[in-house]
Amino acid sequence: MDAKDILLDGFGRLPDEVSGALRGLTAEQLRWAPVEGANTIGWLIWHLTRVQDSHLADLLGTEQIYVTGDWGPKFGLKSDASDTGYGDSAGQISRVEPRSAQVLLDYYRAVHDRTVGYVAGLSDADLDEVVDDRWDPPVTRGVRLVSVIDDDAQHAGQAAYLRGLL
Repeated sequence: MDAKDILLDGFGRLPDEVSGALRGLTAEQLRWAPVEGANTIGWLIWHLTRVQDSHLADLLGTEQIYVTGDWGPKFGLKSDASDTGYGDSAGQISRVEPRSAQVLLDYYRAVHDRTVGYVAGLSDADLDEVVDDRWDPPVTRGVRLVSVIDDDAQHAGQAAYLRGLL
């Protein structure tokens, strides 16, 4: 197995986690928080998808699906490329109001499909290329993709846990 296959396997595990956390939930359940200010299932799935979309668009040198597809209004937001949820306060978390679980799933699938198509076309040399030299050590394309998988898996797990509390 090569590095690209491992990345594809990692990304390939996420759709079941995301759809499992969302399956059958109402808009109200997507916005429920166990305590005031805590992350909601809707915010967690929106955020993990926003981060993936943002990072992939950056790697591709293109616009985010969130912007080109004008997804923001489906979550009660503007389609702002800089709004990924990173560092959101309790008030900012509550402003994410997905219309339905299907909207979250549709946005996630669009980003996932783009991601898998991108990763499938990479070479080992592509994975070794430095894409962000603001860090020490500098971040390679492969490391950035592993970071996205890690973030997605954590947030999908958090959403599944919240679902269990409903």
